[in-house]
Amino acid sequence: MKKRTWIALILVGLVGQFAWTIENMYFNVFLYNAIAPDPTAIAWMVALSAVAATVTTLLMGALSDRVGRRKPFICLGYILWGLSVMAFALLAKPERLSGFQAAYANGVLTGPILVVVLDCVMTFFGSTANDAAFNAYVTDVTTKENRGRAESVLAILPLISMLVIFGVFDGWTQRGDWALFFAFFGVMMIVTGLVSLFLVKDSDVLQPRRDSYGKNLLYGFTPKVVKALPELYLSLLAFTLFSIGVQVFFPYLIVYFQHYLHMDDYAIVLGVVLLFASLVSVLAGRFLDKYGKLNFVLPAAAVMIGGLLGLYFARSTVGVMVTGAVMMSGYMLVTAALSALIRDYTPKDKAGHFQGVRMVFAVCLPMIVGPFIGSAVIRRSGAVYEDLGVVKNVPTPAIFLAAAVCVLLLLVPVLRLYRRKKA
Repeated sequence: MKKRTWIALILVGLVGQFAWTIENMYFNVFLYNAIAPDPTAIAWMVALSAVAATVTTLLMGALSDRVGRRKPFICLGYILWGLSVMAFALLAKPERLSGFQAAYANGVLTGPILVVVLDCVMTFFGSTANDAAFNAYVTDVTTKENRGRAESVLAILPLISMLVIFGVFDGWTQRGDWALFFAFFGVMMIVTGLVSLFLVKDSDVLQPRRDSYGKNLLYGFTPKVVKALPELYLSLLAFTLFSIGVQVFFPYLIVYFQHYLHMDDYAIVLGVVLLFASLVSVLAGRFLDKYGKLNFVLPAAAVMIGGLLGLYFARSTVGVMVTGAVMMSGYMLVTAALSALIRDYTPKDKAGHFQGVRMVFAVCLPMIVGPFIGSAVIRRSGAVYEDLGVVKNVPTPAIFLAAAVCVLLLLVPVLRLYRRKKA
């Protein structure tokens, strides 16, 4: 790939991951710490956001195929995405937060509802720009020969985004400077949208389509297509089971560190974990294409499960650091291998069509099922603490054990893929 393409992939991809890190982790912390300390509220927010993301990607992915352009969706999408993040800065004014907290204590859910609605608005713009357009753009500009390397680089961007936010900006959230936090990243995303006007270039082979837009929306869900592309759907199913496991614990991770382990230096711990996992992902990326993506899935899943079991027992800072690094390394390799497999099995001329299908399997179903499994495990564990007279549920290590069981289930579709490959 050309240097300009690599720069576009890294810049646009990284800033998008900043936004997703804020949504997937810090909106949860914001909701729990600043408005409503209820894990079920987090589960509902994650689930509704996933539905919004999936519907948006279905609509906009097929539309980008129809017009034969990704660039306008990326550029304008990032600008509007940034504005929607900045809207949270208005919501996070101290006087408003005090009002929301008082209302929640009296059973009024104004604060949580506003957060969920704004989250869905942000998700609409983010999924248009990133899930629908940018992901299709990656498929457009990569080939089977370089896709594993590209995916290994893209796979570390979420970790880099978390590393930067935890290491540099987490203090803002701990001090309660939520308005500044949201405003800063909103501006960053708007600037990226403007820069992408000059940086992103659509693939020369991408052409407008004149077939039915309505049929294209449902194209990937028809029995005929599923039957014709069994490897694609088995890969998507494996990603679903893997992602459900991730969503069992991920939305509650920072809350777990803060309120169960009472770990004040969790940002340092996460920084070490993310740096190690990023290094592993980059080093392993070149071997994905050489030895085969499918061959990496089960060993990587075994590493991740081992790390999850380690986190179940770990209590010390060093223990969490070591087991977290193992878990996150496996997570990165599974993500890269399955993502590359899905792109390999996606018909080249219908990349936009299948972004919505990918969202159903990789985002919507996991983010609906996983957080509610995690919430049920948390409530069943019975661990609570009292803050200003309010009893709050606390995530426990059981979320990691439940996650490991979910990840183990990907064995079923992956073994089917092996049998089809040997047939």
